[in-house]
Amino acid sequence: MAFSSNPLVLDLQRGVAFAFRPIEGGLDQVAGAVASVASTVGEIDRLRLDNAQLRQENDRLAAENARLEEIRRENEQLTALLQLRNGFDYRTVAAQVIAAESSEFRRVVTIGAGTDDGIVAGDVVIVQGDALAGRVIDAGPTFAHVLLITDSGSTVIGQLPSAATGEVVGQLGGVVVMDKIDATERVQLGDEVVTAGIELGGGIRSPYPKGLVIGQVVDVRRDPNAVVQTAWLLPAAPLDRLEYVLVITDYRGGLPPIEQQPTVCLPEGTFGTLPNNEQPCVIRSPKPSASRAP
Repeated sequence: MAFSSNPLVLDLQRGVAFAFRPIEGGLDQVAGAVASVASTVGEIDRLRLDNAQLRQENDRLAAENARLEEIRRENEQLTALLQLRNGFDYRTVAAQVIAAESSEFRRVVTIGAGTDDGIVAGDVVIVQGDALAGRVIDAGPTFAHVLLITDSGSTVIGQLPSAATGEVVGQLGGVVVMDKIDATERVQLGDEVVTAGIELGGGIRSPYPKGLVIGQVVDVRRDPNAVVQTAWLLPAAPLDRLEYVLVITDYRGGLPPIEQQPTVCLPEGTFGTLPNNEQPCVIRSPKPSASRAP
């Protein structure tokens, strides 16, 4: 204590401290820089983990949002079909489209309902908006194949707002045209075409109910030298993106069963034959009754 309190020692200590002060400052700065780097590295690693967690949460929320959007869209479709079903005059069965065959030559979808649900070949298939989709061509217990109106093998008698009719047929590539329209009729772009539902005598009627929406006219071709004209239609139903449909199960169009078809009868002595060389039935004249002698 006596030595350290000596003025010479104190001066020496002050001198040494003054001499080492820059070194101490440098060491403090280096230590601070090292500590700052270590802290920054730790902060970066923590931010990286937080960013990964936020990305995972964002992906989860995006997937959940997409799922909810799909549920909302399906719910809107089912609600529209339910409203159509409640306001329809025919009995229908709702079905989901489970497969689709779409090529240049064939437009057919498979639905997840069949004969177990009362569906048979010939049943008409519609979607929301009273739009015609097609017709069942064959059915199994739990499935059915539907020929769409865009198939080249489909023909529907359509009717314009002017009551003019024509054949609506599918074409290669999924195009729908309305052919054999009387050339004197004025067909305008945007005209809505519906099923004509023509009914003839003897129980013969169109395979499709009257008033189902087929599509809108988007183009017309008129030939001055022809007696008919052709219109191109935009189908009312998104036939390439069908998910749910309604099948009409209690409408029977076309020719009635053979046992229910009317029989043409000709009086006895009348000559003639029916189509396909079928002989008509004969109504025999009543025989006169013998009169008693007085």
